[in-house]
Formats: sequence, C-alpha cells, structure tokens
Amino acid sequence: MVDGEATIEGRRWRYSVSDNLDASTWALNVHGYMAGGGIYWRESARLAAKLGLRIINPNLPGFSGSNPLPWDDLKMSSFARGLAGLLDHLGAPAALVLGHSMGGTVAMQFAHDFPERTLGVVYRDGVATASWKQRKGLFTRLLRPFVPDLGTALDFIVAFAADAPDLAVSRITSLVATAAPDIRLNTRALANTLPVGAMLLACDYTAMATAVGAAGEIPILPMHGRFDRLVPPATGREFAELMGREVWWIVGGHSWMIARPATQLNVLRDTERGEAFMEEVHDRARSLKRPAA
Repeated sequence: MVDGEATIEGRRWRYSVSDNLDASTWALNVHGYMAGGGIYWRESARLAAKLGLRIINPNLPGFSGSNPLPWDDLKMSSFARGLAGLLDHLGAPAALVLGHSMGGTVAMQFAHDFPERTLGVVYRDGVATASWKQRKGLFTRLLRPFVPDLGTALDFIVAFAADAPDLAVSRITSLVATAAPDIRLNTRALANTLPVGAMLLACDYTAMATAVGAAGEIPILPMHGRFDRLVPPATGREFAELMGREVWWIVGGHSWMIARPATQLNVLRDTERGEAFMEEVHDRARSLKRPAA
C-alpha cells in the first residue's frame, strides 16, 4: 500500500492505494468511526494480492489527517461525494465498496448516490439502520428517567470495551504498528471526530438503505460478527432483510476484519457464496463498460 493525498472540493484527503497497477477492478475499503485507512492495511494488502483488486483505503474527512467537513456540510452524502472525487483523482471509473461500521453507511450512501460507479457493497457490521442505537444495557435502563443520553453513551463505552478482547487474537505488534498512527491522529483531533459521532447518533439512514435494496441493481453482501456488542446481531439481520439477502455470520466481534485480516479474503475467494458475489461484481463491471445501445 502506497500513501497519497488528494485535494477534493478544496479539502485534503489522505489515502493509501495498492501498487498492483495492472489490476482492472477497483475497490474502496472504508473505515469505521475513530479509525482510519491504515487500520485495514493488512486486509487490503491481502485482497489486492490474491483477488487482483486495486484497493483504496481512504481516510474520511476529519479522520487520520484528512481535513474535516464544515458543520453545514457534515452529512453522509458529502462523504460519498468525496469518495467519488477520490475515484476521479485516481482514474477509477467504478469500485467495489467494502464498508465497516460507520463505513458501511458511507458505502450504502455511495451506492445510493452513485449507483453507476458502484460495483457492489460488502456491508460489515454497519450502522445504516437505526436499531443499533436502541441500547438495552444496564446504564440505559438505570439512567433513562434522569439523563438518558448519558446512559446510552456509557453503554456504548461498555460495548466497545467488551469488543476489544477479540482484537487480542490478532498479531498485536503488527496491529499496533498499523493502527497507532490513525488512533493517535484521531485522539488529537476530537474537535473533528466528535461531530461525526453526533451525526451518526442523530440521523437515521434506513430510508436510504431501503431505497438501494429496493432498486435491486447492486450486489450486496451483508456480513456481521456473531459476538458484536457494539452493533447487535439483530441490526445485521434487519439490514439483510431490507436487502433481501442473508447475513454472512463471522465468528468474532465488531472488528473481526481487523483482528483476522485474512477472513474477508477467505470468504470472497474460497466459498461458493463469496465466489458468486464476486462474479456478480465482475458481471456488473463488464455491463457498466458496455456502450449504451
């Protein structure tokens, strides 16, 4: 993966891209909240090497050194528009979009706004349907009559902490080397990242996701960690029903692709359903290249 920068609508976007220049199919690997493209480096390197995809790991506005969006333009459609600008910068006509957590919502927004540039979506423990915010934890129940927002926030923190041990199965030294720069930059830039978190909690993207599913044009592969405590499995099932697809359950927590970066490759390359999905993606790529009659 090679680091790069682009100026999109007057703002700096940082990104990395695989150096397999002969790959004909592009992909975007879109990160979750408080993360960055570097955290997914090991996974993207495998996908590029073994599937012949040219992978882009973008750092969304406000994260990992990319300039933030102004408050009046802070919305999912702005993230999607920026991804389209990044594809233009790199000369990519269309891409397969992998989105994790918040990135899953960004991926669906991109599919909604730019269907002609979307080859498919791998939706991974995403937050495009509102049920993920309906917490049922102890703090939510105890504090609901007094300070409900605080109770919800505390339950999110507990859920995040419960998900962290799953990362322990990873190669810790390698994970720290790739994740530390993004985490450090995001921690120092809370003024940029916290408004994005507020947007996620305030907005409901169910109607947008429903529209993509109803159109039925874009291949969608919903994937979800069985032991995800941050975005509950019920939310994964809810999304899959909207798409008319079954969930691919992964043994792991919310960030299974970070803990085990070979998992996504194994699904797409070594399983019948994954191979069928990739064939849909390649068929769509060929159809989008055909000139209109």
